[in-house]
Amino acid sequence: MDTTPGPQPAQDPGPVPDVGPDSDAAPTPDATPGFTAAERARGRALRREQLPWVLGARLAGLALTVLLGFTPVGAALVTATGRWFGGSRTATVLAGAAALLVLGQALQLPFGARVRAVRTRYGLVTQGWAGWALDALRGLVLTLGLVLPLVLGLFALTAWSPQRWWLPASGAAALLTAALSFLYPLLVEPVFNRFAPMPPGELRSALLALAERDGVRVRDVLVADASRRTTALNAYVSGLGATRRIVAYDTLLTTAEPREVELVVAHELGHVKHRDVPVGTALGAVGAAVAVAVLGLLAAWRPLLDAAGATDAADPRALPLLAALGALLGALSGPAQCAVSRRIEARADRHALELTGDVEQFVAMQRRLALANVSDVDPPRVLELLFATHPSATRRIAAARAWQAARSAQAPGAGRAPERRATRPGKSVV
Repeated sequence: MDTTPGPQPAQDPGPVPDVGPDSDAAPTPDATPGFTAAERARGRALRREQLPWVLGARLAGLALTVLLGFTPVGAALVTATGRWFGGSRTATVLAGAAALLVLGQALQLPFGARVRAVRTRYGLVTQGWAGWALDALRGLVLTLGLVLPLVLGLFALTAWSPQRWWLPASGAAALLTAALSFLYPLLVEPVFNRFAPMPPGELRSALLALAERDGVRVRDVLVADASRRTTALNAYVSGLGATRRIVAYDTLLTTAEPREVELVVAHELGHVKHRDVPVGTALGAVGAAVAVAVLGLLAAWRPLLDAAGATDAADPRALPLLAALGALLGALSGPAQCAVSRRIEARADRHALELTGDVEQFVAMQRRLALANVSDVDPPRVLELLFATHPSATRRIAAARAWQAARSAQAPGAGRAPERRATRPGKSVV
């Protein structure tokens, strides 16, 4: 679960589904139980076809940022675009930031289009190219609307003090991280998807009863119209306080068995129960403050400023340098963030198992998610460590079986699934 999401539409998940148990500490499976050779091969093939383009997009974006930030090329770009709008400091800052964002987005488009084409061949995409282009445009406009005022505020601080600007900026970054976590469900998510309360019925009653039994106050359970873009299955929790809600893809409700949906929601209740969103937001706020402080120290280093063609941090020509340093810090911290995320997901899934005791349906749910999302159920470990926010399906299943064995050893018979009171097997979800 990502507590500080960026302005993106709800899309089909990557090779790893967005709900599941396991962590680096979970038992490593010796095989891929529950999956046929053809199913394993299909997920592996999708991963192999899209991975070069996914990694290529990351590397190309990082290379462009480094080129613009650590050479005079970026300074020349900022200066040139600023002249088009009058050449004032404010115009240079805003025009330069917009140019960097638009250029970066343009570089990503071919890679994103290729990934989309690959996923279309595997039946994961339902959206047309026009809709995809419109989403890209919405994302760019939203990013510009969020970033440009922040950049203007940042350079107001650098003008106040080219050496100590990062002190107030660190505090502002922490506050902004918390504010975005709270406002994201209200301001950003509706730009890309429509949300409706889950209709009254047996399933909704079962989910609310599950939350009540867990002692979790749930503001609402919403359904996202993800089927406009994808066939993949997903669910997540977002927001803080009054904006906190559990969101399920409509594809999940129309594909999975009711009990499987309950297991997914039990996982999300685990996030709420353990306060993963507020804790993650707090950690993100601290991380943002530290990153800005490091950025301020690095941006004062004369060799870097000379390489970028800027006089100091208050110079608008330093904008590409600040962007490059921020991108490098983000890339270096990525694996650690993924490791934390995997452990958070492991805890949420243990919570789901403890809340329901239904190991068999939990395994069935993991299998359905993996097959519907065409996941590589047992990818190379290095890819998990570097990029996966959620572990592989086989690790999730192995963790669930290990939990079942441990519970049975402590209390024979305790690992059996409880009686299903709220839903009936095989009943379709409306």
